[in-house]
Amino acid sequence: MRDITISISREENFVFLPRGTDYEAVQGNTRHIAFQGSKYCSKISFNWSIIRSLTMFAERPVELEHSVCSSQLRMLRVLDLRDAQFTITQNDVNNIVLLCHLKYLRIARYNNASYIYSLPKSIGRLDGRQTLDLDSTNISTLPTQITKLRSLRSLRCMKQYDFSSFTTCLTDTLCLPMIFTPSVSTSDRAEKIANLHLATKSFRSKSNGVKVPKGICRLRDLQILGVVDIRRTSSRVIKELGQLSKLRKLYVVTKGSTKLKCEILYTAIQKLYSLQSLHMDAVGCTGIGTLECLDSVSSPPPLLRTLRLNGSLEELPNWIERLTHLRKFYLLRTKLKEGKTMLILGALPNLMLLHFCHNAYLGEKLVFKTGAFPNLRTLVTFNLDQQRDIRFEDGSSPQLEKIEIGRCRLESGIIGIIHLPRLKEISVEYKGKVAMLAQLEGEVNAHPNRPVLRMAMDRSDHDLAGNAKGSPP
Repeated sequence: MRDITISISREENFVFLPRGTDYEAVQGNTRHIAFQGSKYCSKISFNWSIIRSLTMFAERPVELEHSVCSSQLRMLRVLDLRDAQFTITQNDVNNIVLLCHLKYLRIARYNNASYIYSLPKSIGRLDGRQTLDLDSTNISTLPTQITKLRSLRSLRCMKQYDFSSFTTCLTDTLCLPMIFTPSVSTSDRAEKIANLHLATKSFRSKSNGVKVPKGICRLRDLQILGVVDIRRTSSRVIKELGQLSKLRKLYVVTKGSTKLKCEILYTAIQKLYSLQSLHMDAVGCTGIGTLECLDSVSSPPPLLRTLRLNGSLEELPNWIERLTHLRKFYLLRTKLKEGKTMLILGALPNLMLLHFCHNAYLGEKLVFKTGAFPNLRTLVTFNLDQQRDIRFEDGSSPQLEKIEIGRCRLESGIIGIIHLPRLKEISVEYKGKVAMLAQLEGEVNAHPNRPVLRMAMDRSDHDLAGNAKGSPP
């Protein structure tokens, strides 16, 4: 199928994938190119002025660093550099945003995107831009001019934050006069200037979010927005988020923000009737923040399908049970207690993925009761210090196919898998420990659906001496 697809693409002059010695077959009127990584790429002579889309997913550095940001690419509409393994500098970005026909731009961490620390004000001239995706940069503030991009549908700017790099940043700051000497190469200078920016400005934000400017409500076609740093964004702008009626995905960081700002945020979220994915993060470099103000939400987005909560919560707010369309629920560091947690989650009619991570659940028993979780397909528990067993009652989770366990010590084992008619796999990952492993293996072998039991480590590392209480690891 792949060969057929490539053949048709060549006939239509749509996409060409240079690999090995195929560079000789490049046609002069090719307009859409995807580089898969080849040491021969530098031998190809393209007519860059007619290229419409350029994608790079190289396995090793390619020799096109100068061509990618060339002014010859004046007709370029799509530039995807997420996997191009060469450095993209701030100067490169300044040139890229001036490509007047560019609609789609994506740069990710594979490019050492930490060299990028700002978006030029000239970006406001390009109102045809539809997708702007900058992952793991050092951009801490979006310019006001970005609100002029009325056609923008996706705006993702996730700031890189690495506390361990602060010493390097300070060192480069102290050596500032030396940066501009002839002995420092262009690439080294770009790195040191980026580190200087991190030490003096971006570092102070202490989150992976960015400050969003006033006027964000003008982007009426916006469907994806993240990551918004609520602490550094004004209350007026947070309120404007509620006017983005077409927004489908929203990612916000609330760590360090005031209770008033959080309440304004939750009020805005309630107005986002098209919202399908919401990521709330209250974790920063200084510790874990709280999400307890979520109780103030009275009417959640009705179409929400994916919800990710990262931060202290202790109890699920009552409005969770009204998320009848919810399919994926990620809970991280929420410290939920036993009791109504599993009752609320078990009543969600369309929930397919449940992910507990980093002490999201503090109960010893994870009990799936009769009639609960009617559509659950995947269960993941990772790094739950208090968890001691997983128990499935008859008539619970009839659609469950996969159980994944990591960094958990199940001293009472996994009980009741015979009640899971569609079970396909139990995966015990790194540092997962399960008591009565022999009994579990027997139940797996006797299961009519013949599920697979996968263990990341040796059997002796998994089993807890085969008894209910277990023994020290």
